[in-house]
Amino acid sequence: MAEVCIIYDKVRFEEKALYDKALEKGVKAQMVDAKGITVSTESKKSDFSLGDVIMQRSVSHYRGLYLTACLEFLDFPVINTFSTAEICGNKLVTSLALAKNNIPTPKTQLAFSAETAIEMIRKTGLPLVLKPIVGSWGRGVFPLRDEETANMIVEMREENDSPLARIYYVQEMIDRPPRDVRCIVVGEQVVTAIYRYSGEGEWRTNVARGGKAELAPVTKELEDLALRAAKAVGGGIVGVDLMEDKARGLVVHEVNNTVEFRGAASVSVNDIPGAMIDYAVGIAKK
Repeated sequence: MAEVCIIYDKVRFEEKALYDKALEKGVKAQMVDAKGITVSTESKKSDFSLGDVIMQRSVSHYRGLYLTACLEFLDFPVINTFSTAEICGNKLVTSLALAKNNIPTPKTQLAFSAETAIEMIRKTGLPLVLKPIVGSWGRGVFPLRDEETANMIVEMREENDSPLARIYYVQEMIDRPPRDVRCIVVGEQVVTAIYRYSGEGEWRTNVARGGKAELAPVTKELEDLALRAAKAVGGGIVGVDLMEDKARGLVVHEVNNTVEFRGAASVSVNDIPGAMIDYAVGIAKK
């Protein structure tokens, strides 16, 4: 039986659930803290006891991304791959990948200076949504409902020390119900789908921000779109987030790499961590 290595930098519900499920299935598993790993250009795979397949579960995007590059250099199979992690970790690159593969998405515009961003916003018209290209849990996502607010937020972004703050990623505000849809895709399977409702006093639907989860039906349309979106970013284990546009139907607005599933597991009838462990074992056997 293959040995699964779960790499983490913070132990959450998901990492515990994966480890426990592996043991329950009789799969040898270990938990390894990413912060304790060092790699050199002279390192060999045999220098490390990291099992047969690695599930990269680091919360830190950059730590997980570049550690994955190192692990792939050593010829470890990693879920997800560096390529998938790089695409999913950057909303700009994700949107381009989805559009290139004809996946319906919110209309997204990109600008690379404050002046062109303001001009773009004025020409397009409000309301719009401004998002950071790297980030999670809805942090730094702002609804732009009036010109004064838009100007203030762009000015604030210009004062940010991060060079990524001066790349402007602006999406149309979708006319949707007060919820979105999260599909958890494992390989070629949509394991579950949930509705995520906004918490009280909050327009974002992140469960981390008090959003509520409810089981959603996996229709043929939803399944096909989620699988196509997952394939567009390179596949593996991903969370595909969609919105129900009242005019156009389902649109994909994000694909998550190190997908959290605590909210989904609380309502799903399917075994989410079990499907993930089975997938990892299958990758190890290839």
